[in-house]
Amino acid sequence: MEPAAPRAAGRAARRRPDRLVPGGRGQLARAGQRGGEQTGPSPVDRSRKGSKHHLICSGNGIPLAATLTAANRNDITQLTDLVDRVPPVGAHGKFRPKALLADRAYDSKRHRAELRARGIVPKIAKRGTTQHPSEHGPGLGSERWVVERTFSWLHNHRRLARRYDRRADIHEAFLTIGCALVCQQYITRHQNSF
Repeated sequence: MEPAAPRAAGRAARRRPDRLVPGGRGQLARAGQRGGEQTGPSPVDRSRKGSKHHLICSGNGIPLAATLTAANRNDITQLTDLVDRVPPVGAHGKFRPKALLADRAYDSKRHRAELRARGIVPKIAKRGTTQHPSEHGPGLGSERWVVERTFSWLHNHRRLARRYDRRADIHEAFLTIGCALVCQQYITRHQNSF
């Protein structure tokens, strides 16, 4: 057999893959492209875009409401939205948490007043205060570990630990599925006590 013509081989080798793929409404971005909705510069590495999960959970770690924002959004902007997203629970569909624990990122006089107006006692660490290492005794961290553990449970799912989806609605859907899986695992672990 004769070797392939060099002109035809060169033309095939130079062809680049399309950057856009056809979709239902115009062109959609390919999955491998970076960025997307609800992303912003990461506080850790400004050269990379990322997103952040916000979560409210019960005292035993069951997620009640979760949302997604760009990594550069302030945490305080999501506080009242998250509290309002907690679905009605209970015999009469009236449920409000008695207290809300949060870290220093959620410290604001206005938001504390809004929580009190909803009948919720805010237990939020004050900005600029730290517990001295020689001081013993429980700080808010001794109670806030529950939400950190729930974040750990959620981020055990690779799809939530690192964002692969360009569309925010798809990633939020996976976040909702992750919350449902945490609830399901809690129920199966404690089904004898129900």
